[in-house]
Amino acid sequence: MHPAPRALRRAVAAATIALLATAVGCAPQPEEKAADSPSGSAGTTCAKGKLSTKASGKLTIATDEPAYEPWFKDDKPANGEGFESAVAYAVAKQLGYDKNAVVWQSVPFNKAFAPGEKTFDFDINQVSISDERKKAVDFSSGYYDVRQAVIALKDSKAAKAKSIADLKDVKLGAQVGTTSLNYINDVVRPKQAAAAYAKNDQAKSALQNGQVDAIVVDLPTAFYITSAEVTDAKIVGQFENQSGTPEQFGLVLDKGSALTSCVTDAVDALREDGTLAKLEQQWLSDAVDAPVLK
Repeated sequence: MHPAPRALRRAVAAATIALLATAVGCAPQPEEKAADSPSGSAGTTCAKGKLSTKASGKLTIATDEPAYEPWFKDDKPANGEGFESAVAYAVAKQLGYDKNAVVWQSVPFNKAFAPGEKTFDFDINQVSISDERKKAVDFSSGYYDVRQAVIALKDSKAAKAKSIADLKDVKLGAQVGTTSLNYINDVVRPKQAAAAYAKNDQAKSALQNGQVDAIVVDLPTAFYITSAEVTDAKIVGQFENQSGTPEQFGLVLDKGSALTSCVTDAVDALREDGTLAKLEQQWLSDAVDAPVLK
């Protein structure tokens, strides 16, 4: 074939450039981020104070009732005192909502992560992140790394336990639906079926009344119970994490919530700037190490 005339080649090149320019002009362009806001991983723009919340201009946060120490103080989540109350307000601030824009709601522990549409924007109530729970709800990234601990009355047989094997012959109890109960059933595997209670208060009463030999709760709660509520009890020990990653508490959201990525961004920012560590030191500093049960 003979080479095309130079003029023809120039004309074809010009036409090609024009077509490419048109195609690029019609292609979808990336959505711009809000100037003062982080962008969620799902592409949601996290405009501060303007999220798609349950109540316009408000952030609805849920927790159980009663709200226990050291997570909350005086059973008043709205006072900003206690680790989880303080974390909730720090997350709200990160999202652009001041204290006056936060609305608290009472939701039972088990209902918080049960299937179904939620009435809150997020729930904060010592809910451990798990693959099973993720089938029904969304979680933020973890805001606290936690371990489970065993409490027993000081003069009981359970108080002398040095290992997991020593707990197999005692009667154990924990709140229903919790990681604490899972540790009894999956790690200890006691000879007697574990007693399950609707609330930790009921588990504590059972311990005091001799209905169980020991109960399992998270470690900070164990230190509070033994120092302020059941002073004739002691922490027998804590369990090692049962997987390669630590057990973590996460904020609970509706499955597929448009807020999940924004709330996760907020928690991550609070971890990175040291806020979570400061709040942990302020409210959970008494939860020092306890013996590890193996």
